[in-house]
Amino acid sequence: MDEVARNEERRTDRAGPVTASAAYEGSPADIAAARELARAFLARVQDDHGLPVSERVMGVVQLVVSELVTNACKHAPGPCLVELELSGGGVGIAVWDTAPVLPIAKAADPGRVGQHGLEIVMAVCQGFEVRREPVGKRITASVTLADDPGGDVAGRAPV
Repeated sequence: MDEVARNEERRTDRAGPVTASAAYEGSPADIAAARELARAFLARVQDDHGLPVSERVMGVVQLVVSELVTNACKHAPGPCLVELELSGGGVGIAVWDTAPVLPIAKAADPGRVGQHGLEIVMAVCQGFEVRREPVGKRITASVTLADDPGGDVAGRAPV
């Protein structure tokens, strides 16, 4: 995994946004690195800010990051950028890549092998947007943290 730029994290007070970002070259190894960025970001949300992150939310955010970065690596030449932001009780996930073509989710087809990533992302997120940028496109998704008040917090055993 060769990162184009180092991972960055910015923390402000509890009321302000908490962010993390990383730029990747667009190689298949970057998919796992981006998933780890998401996991570490949510672990910091729990540890540093005392916000509960359920196992489900931990898995959903990593899945969304993985699917979006996979699509960027497969369909866009060159680098991609992943940005995570904690704000308003949710996690914003943005992935920028160099391809100007906007993705379109295909109609549900249980017989189709593969190409379900965008459908999955749209099904598990509370918000989803695709927009062209001066260069390439940006896909933004949001996942709410408070999904299971009685659920176990990720990485912690029930008491």
